[in-house]
Amino acid sequence: MSSIKLLTCALVFALIAVACGGSDETAETEADQPAEASAADVEESATTTDETEAGTDPEGDEAGAEAERACPTITLITHDSFFVSEGTLEAFTEQTCIGVELLAGGDAGQLVSSAILTKDNPNADVLFGIDNTFLQRGLDADLFLAYSSTELGSVDPALLLDPEFRVTPIDYGDVCANYWIDALPGEAPTSLDDLLDPVNAGQFVTQNPETSSPGFAFLLATIAKYGEGWEDYWQGLVDNDVSVTAGWSEAYYGEFIVGGGDRSIVMSYASSPPAEVIFADPPIDAPPTGVLFDSCYRQIEFAGVLAGTAYPAEAGMLIDFMLSPTFQEDIPLNMFVYPANGNAALPPEFVQFGPLAQDPLSISPAEIEANRDAWTARWVEIVLG
Repeated sequence: MSSIKLLTCALVFALIAVACGGSDETAETEADQPAEASAADVEESATTTDETEAGTDPEGDEAGAEAERACPTITLITHDSFFVSEGTLEAFTEQTCIGVELLAGGDAGQLVSSAILTKDNPNADVLFGIDNTFLQRGLDADLFLAYSSTELGSVDPALLLDPEFRVTPIDYGDVCANYWIDALPGEAPTSLDDLLDPVNAGQFVTQNPETSSPGFAFLLATIAKYGEGWEDYWQGLVDNDVSVTAGWSEAYYGEFIVGGGDRSIVMSYASSPPAEVIFADPPIDAPPTGVLFDSCYRQIEFAGVLAGTAYPAEAGMLIDFMLSPTFQEDIPLNMFVYPANGNAALPPEFVQFGPLAQDPLSISPAEIEANRDAWTARWVEIVLG
């Protein structure tokens, strides 16, 4: 906590103590008053006492309002997959005396759409969870105030997609095809073209890009890889008996081997192998899954100070905290993505079993926003039509 904040809080607590407690001088004055008093004096005294007991003491109200101004509670709205360890956000409150209230806003698309609808009267002060696939939509809607965090020096410049600093990268990860090593009908795939090989017919399951974040990331990966030839690639997947589910859970824990399905290749994350090790029961020494790095599309999640907040300075302090080691080192084992702060320590399972793609696929946020509807509509014609 800064010295200014400490001084402010100390003054507030002093005001509260003065308002709620009596002094020796006051007691002596009351004891020295005459024994006889008029009926009017008694009535006035009783009225004053009743008002004080009812909590309408003006000095107390003023002190309480001052306390709220110095140490407010701000709201952080996130996607539904947000999770941090108990005590993490409390550490921010201990440092700053600013409280944090969490509000779930659905998936990334719902989060952004809701923020746009309520931007003139936002229901939060900070938004976390807008990613590079929805970033341009949020920027075009002027959702955020510019804020350059004091912690940006620890962030890889490649993650800084907005030169005006309206959003701050908090984490990132790669969406990639995974395969169950011992269930493959042939050799492990090393390129996206291998998913078209007849040996892998009926082996691949992915997600609908209209309803799933990893599904949309895979569609973008194919567009980034093949350009105008992406439509032919998807027709090839259809011909090779690709399966499509509504979401990640239905694919990974339904049709993929791990959930009892019969498909050996699934669209998932580069962090899935370390997760398989961490949650294995009984324990295992190595993950049973591998990653097709040629398929990886990089996702970056951002936080931003919402325009219209009554607490822009406090919201900025929360952004700084979200880039601090305390918050960043809590990310991997709770959300299974990588911290944006390059100085944050990684869990050993991530270091040993969770390498990221050396050259991940990507498309600019502006190009995504300009073509999203056309791309998904064409995908529906090819795959579901």
